Amino acid sequence: MRFESPLIEGTLLRRYKRFLADVALEGGAIVTAHTPNTGSMRGCAEPGSRVWLRDSGNPNRKYPFSWELVRTSGGVMVGINTALANHLVREGIERGVITALSGYDRIRSEVRYGENSRVDLLLQGNDRPDCYVEVKNVTLVGKGIAYFPDAVTTRGAKHLRELAAMAGAGKRAIIFFCVQRGDAREVRPADTIDPAYGHALRNALSQGVEALAYRAEPSPEGIALALPLPVVVP
Repeated sequence: MRFESPLIEGTLLRRYKRFLADVALEGGAIVTAHTPNTGSMRGCAEPGSRVWLRDSGNPNRKYPFSWELVRTSGGVMVGINTALANHLVREGIERGVITALSGYDRIRSEVRYGENSRVDLLLQGNDRPDCYVEVKNVTLVGKGIAYFPDAVTTRGAKHLRELAAMAGAGKRAIIFFCVQRGDAREVRPADTIDPAYGHALRNALSQGVEALAYRAEPSPEGIALALPLPVVVP
């Protein structure tokens, strides 16, 4: 996925109210940008970090700029836009990058299922069970290990219950971890942050849910899935 227009570079001053960030641009102007990430963004929101913003080009938006990338203190480029994860996974399926999800004729987005939810992707094909895919964006990495979640998520545990129900009904069910940074070698549940999510993940896996993970390579030009990662559940 390539960004439609060049991103604007700046320096992060602060992130606040979850969805807002003040950024100093190269020319000295300070703008408030929308932060499309509901997590804690541990290690990805340090003041003084280099960041890249996308200009929506819409003057009617209260915050026309959106925060897309950050370079961490360790020099790693990270894509922080949670909404991009679904697009990256869909693109990876359509291009044949995600071989474990190849062979389906149709891909549908935001289809109602479960406990009044909408599944991120529903893959369908003749003579094979429907495949329900829930995508999770991952930005937290320590010593090469990517962790999810980076904050307590009751919604994430609900999605795992819904996937387990689909698997129990004879469907294929996937929890897909999209790691938007290039320094991860595996993905694990963040048990110290949200032990309930770790329990829900283990329970879902025991009921037939599959766990997949891919690492993306973000840059100011674009982001694409590059490498499958193992999901390790101790």
